[in-house]
Amino acid sequence: MTGPLHYRGQPVSDGTGLGEIYLGDAPSGADHAPSGADPATPGTEDDVRAAFAAVARDRAALAERLRARGQDLQAEIVDIAALIAGDPALVGPALDAVRAGAEGPAAVWVAAEAQAALLAALPDPDLAQRAGDVRQVARAVADHLRGVIASPTPAGAFILVRREVDPADLIQLAEAGLAGAVSVGGGASSHAAIIARGLGLPMLVGADPRVLDAPDGHEAILDAAAGDLIVDPAGPELAAARAAAKAARTAAAASTFAEASSEVKTADGELVTLLCNVASPAETRLGLSGGAAGVGLLRTEIGFTGASAWPSEADHLDRLTPILALLEGRPAVVRLLDFSGDKVPPFLAGHPAQEQGLTALLGAPGALAAQLRAIVLAGRKTRLSVLVPMVRTLDEVARVRAALAAACAEAGQVDLELGIMVEVAATAAAAAEFAPAVDFFSIGTNDLSSEVLGLDRADPATRPALAADPRVLTLIERVATAGAAAGVKVSVCGDAAADPLVLPLLLGLGIRTFSVGAARVPQVARWITDTDAGQAAARAAQVLGPAVPGQVNR
Repeated sequence: MTGPLHYRGQPVSDGTGLGEIYLGDAPSGADHAPSGADPATPGTEDDVRAAFAAVARDRAALAERLRARGQDLQAEIVDIAALIAGDPALVGPALDAVRAGAEGPAAVWVAAEAQAALLAALPDPDLAQRAGDVRQVARAVADHLRGVIASPTPAGAFILVRREVDPADLIQLAEAGLAGAVSVGGGASSHAAIIARGLGLPMLVGADPRVLDAPDGHEAILDAAAGDLIVDPAGPELAAARAAAKAARTAAAASTFAEASSEVKTADGELVTLLCNVASPAETRLGLSGGAAGVGLLRTEIGFTGASAWPSEADHLDRLTPILALLEGRPAVVRLLDFSGDKVPPFLAGHPAQEQGLTALLGAPGALAAQLRAIVLAGRKTRLSVLVPMVRTLDEVARVRAALAAACAEAGQVDLELGIMVEVAATAAAAAEFAPAVDFFSIGTNDLSSEVLGLDRADPATRPALAADPRVLTLIERVATAGAAAGVKVSVCGDAAADPLVLPLLLGLGIRTFSVGAARVPQVARWITDTDAGQAAARAAQVLGPAVPGQVNR
């Protein structure tokens, strides 16, 4: 070998990983069958049915183990794979193909590709990425039919390389030395990418397909910041990567074990409330231990992305109670179900024309009332409030307000505060009209920035720092001004609140409540204490002044 080998990809989870290359796919003679699904391998109808059932059982069992460890988000994602493996829309065509004379693995891949093609053609890119989930399940079923046993993982740290990294791969290997992952398929909003970010594992997707021929067992560096996998790196490069990884671990440990404080002030003494965004008890504990004063965004839909019907009141109570029990006496902002984007459950995703998000919730008989009753009951001992996602009209607010009042009356509770997510540009522009109808605004910078700048959330160009664009910042300022004039509280719960470029600008606009990812709380607290609010206000005014279209002023 004449020198290091470089393979490029799109970063979807930050960090640097060092370890041996581990090629997770079995050798394959067919380009279309990633896991070596050899069309010549036989498989009876009973074999195929049993293989699908075995994969479904394996995924369901893994999901249960994850829940037992408090990893609810990862469990829900694995549950989706279990549902796919048992889906008649996939299993049925595969069995039909076997009856028509096709060999087992080939039948599985033909059925999977047909369903994946339908998903990939959907206009919503988040739903389209479910095609990768179908292929991952098909690969597992084909491997089961062929009796393929994956090669043992290296004894030490390793970097997983696959044509399509499965979320289950990351979860199962996380405690076995996994230091990073590289996938030829997938995207920034794929389930595998979500899991990688949750685990803090560096990951690349959309990688150069030649990476599948990388030398197995050779030492490598995965530099997610540079979007580069370097195999057989030079000595100085390897030494620098090891030093950087060690420094990152030390910094993470310092953040985790630093003394947490629930009071955060800017350098010039402005008091700031710092909350955390959560979807599970584990995240809640992490955020509170890092100094969060409570929860500013409890995402309720994450626990139901694999649901086959609208959750009942009992379903909501099962999910909410373990989280809200940790927040006695603390702020707890519970967002209503937001089945949209890549969080659409099978009973909605199966019908592309079906309404999603708030429209679907308001249109489903009994769904809103069931969730509100559960929220009121589970959050009795917290400083509870309810947040409505993706609001577009005052009528939507009025309907939720009436339903919330009914739920509170039924439970003998006083009326709760009701707020809206401001993540639609038209809603932000009309903030003064919405202010009299709400108790607080919570600005979702991810969707707001994407809409204003004409980007899809799955677009690689989308990043939290885009909220510093004058066009986005102008709308945020409008919401902050409308809130101050009407005595309505304003917070930011989008990722921009944890961005070092955007956070000072938000402070400069007068926002004093932020909710960020649980793991980011200590770091954001340090940034706040290092920021002079007066200077931040001057900087925000400077950014807003020129308002050059298409430019983030720095």
